[in-house]
Amino acid sequence: MLERLARNEFYCFIDGFFGYFQIPIDPRDQEKTTFTCPYGTFAYRRMPFGLCHALDTFHRCMLAIFYDMVEKTMEVFMDDFSVFGNSFENFLSRLDKMLQRCEDTNLSLNWEKSHFMVKDGIVLGHKISKNKIEVDKPKFNVIAKLPHPTTVK
Repeated sequence: MLERLARNEFYCFIDGFFGYFQIPIDPRDQEKTTFTCPYGTFAYRRMPFGLCHALDTFHRCMLAIFYDMVEKTMEVFMDDFSVFGNSFENFLSRLDKMLQRCEDTNLSLNWEKSHFMVKDGIVLGHKISKNKIEVDKPKFNVIAKLPHPTTVK
């Protein structure tokens, strides 16, 4: 994934809004999510984060929505979308197609956490740009400064 992203001129990093919670649960399956608390018994209508296999289900949904675009014009990791292109026109065309697909499927995006038309960005702890992939130095430095373990199990 990082190698495919790193060979491009323009990037757009878009965050899905309440990722898992956008996936409706089939009414026949809602009773399987029932929980009881002091206020009563409830069942989820939309997929919560902690539900068993929620990650797999969400990922399958994203691949179904963007089946013809993943690995070619964009990448999907959890609820983070990366659109890329080698030229301004190419990039805008790909971004337009991705956003249209989101609109067609009622997929909400978090604009405040999104970055448009950038030359580099952080993906999976790596800084990517047209010419290179490198470790995100601030995160690396935090880990490097941690004290060494003193106990061995």
